[in-house]
Amino acid sequence: MVDTTKNTMVHTTWGTRSAKPVQPLVAAKLISKAKRPLLVVGSEILESDVLSKAIALGKKGLQIAATGHSIQGFKNQEVNAKYINIHFLAHYLSDKNWKGLDGNGSYDLLIFLGHKLYYMDQVLSGIKNFTDIKTLAIDRRYSQNADMSFGNLKPEDHLAALDELIANI
Repeated sequence: MVDTTKNTMVHTTWGTRSAKPVQPLVAAKLISKAKRPLLVVGSEILESDVLSKAIALGKKGLQIAATGHSIQGFKNQEVNAKYINIHFLAHYLSDKNWKGLDGNGSYDLLIFLGHKLYYMDQVLSGIKNFTDIKTLAIDRRYSQNADMSFGNLKPEDHLAALDELIANI
């Protein structure tokens, strides 16, 4: 079992609340219990072995919001991935009447993976302050503006944590 709750060094000092460190098993249970989870992936997944983990999460039934140029990694993969600009997504999520990417309603859990930390931090800050949606960062860097986050991990520990999370969904 990979301990993803250590090394939660904060790179910025915005806000009064920081993310709770979370273990992969707890994250998997949170995802499993969510009624409408959405996996929000960034273009950094194309530069690592994380793409296969995102595809595996998609095959577990998670809808994927592919931001940046990450949609390229999901072509012909038999997963429910739709492209959306991350800023538009954050804006839409603050609208309680938005029906989601598939038209079936709003989301109750957002899972972030493969984003640049400084970019994701700003989006998560807006979501934290203007919505009631729970957020989970499963990237290899601690994200203080999420509700829960993995700590700062080495690449090999991050992949092992994602494998553990996928196995327990």
